[in-house]
Amino acid sequence: MAVQEASPEDVRPNETIPDTAAPPARRVRLQALRRTQRSWSVVVLLALIALFSAMRPEQFVSWFNAKSIAVDASSYLLIAVGMTFVITIAGIDLSVGSVLVFSGVVSLKAMHAIGGDGLLVCLAGLGVAVLSGLLWGMVNGLLTTRGGVSPLIATLGTFAAATGLAYILAGGQDMHGVPTALADTLGFGSFLGVPYTVLVALAVAAAGAFVMAQTRFGRYTAAIGSNEEAVRRAAVNVDRHIVKVYVLSGALSGLAGFVSLARFQTTTLNGHQTDMLQAILAVVIGGTSLSGGIGTVLGTVVGVAIPSVLTDGFVILGLEPFWQQVALGGALVGVVMVDQRRRRRNART
Repeated sequence: MAVQEASPEDVRPNETIPDTAAPPARRVRLQALRRTQRSWSVVVLLALIALFSAMRPEQFVSWFNAKSIAVDASSYLLIAVGMTFVITIAGIDLSVGSVLVFSGVVSLKAMHAIGGDGLLVCLAGLGVAVLSGLLWGMVNGLLTTRGGVSPLIATLGTFAAATGLAYILAGGQDMHGVPTALADTLGFGSFLGVPYTVLVALAVAAAGAFVMAQTRFGRYTAAIGSNEEAVRRAAVNVDRHIVKVYVLSGALSGLAGFVSLARFQTTTLNGHQTDMLQAILAVVIGGTSLSGGIGTVLGTVVGVAIPSVLTDGFVILGLEPFWQQVALGGALVGVVMVDQRRRRRNART
């Protein structure tokens, strides 16, 4: 007799994934690996701060520069939180940067169509941005699960499609005319000296950390990345959960697009080509494994700060901006190599 699959919502709160998803001894080793990676990330971050502070104390050590770094990191943090969940299920999302741009374009067009400059117009634009990102995430999830396309190819396709549609809708040029209320509040406003963009990003990160560590959604996410077949045998609708993870990533990319609109007051069509690289780098540096099964949003917060501090330090030192991309690419390759070696060593033990 066929066994009917149950969705995560159909499983009772006290039910757990069986030990075949992640044996107790292996779970302990994976958790230790995650803590070790996160600890090293903190050490690297502190070392970079100390280095740039010693080299350019007048420019680097200031409240203005700290705010600048935090604001720069906030947009990356939004998409990196979603990427953390995607990579934890052993997936990948290459479309986050283009979805960010597309969401910003359709959001601004919607606000222009509504007209006006008030709070309701801004809220409508926010809804459109998040909804458009959510739909792109759903496309990614369905292509991966129902279409049987690998996440790499599926999200590479939506990356190209979203980029092309953004250019078509914008007429090939950056759009302007962001409502003043949006620019004055989310773009340049602050609370107790902390910019609203930073507060929004930290709130999303806190929510993501809670979901990953304390809810069934987070537990299923890690279990799927660790042993997908075992989770299927536990009568969990794995395909539905994977779609939800990609929807989450898309929605946060849409939110990041709205924040980008508020900050730059334009759609910045060509300004997010490396966002995907930044997000993946931040997630992996923070301790989330590209092989899946290990995910830490708190580590991602630290991982986002590292390339932001590095980029800011390069600017202060007067290095050519092209070296920033070289450093980020080299850092990504190096972190992945270390991650793979640790996982192989952990598997042998």
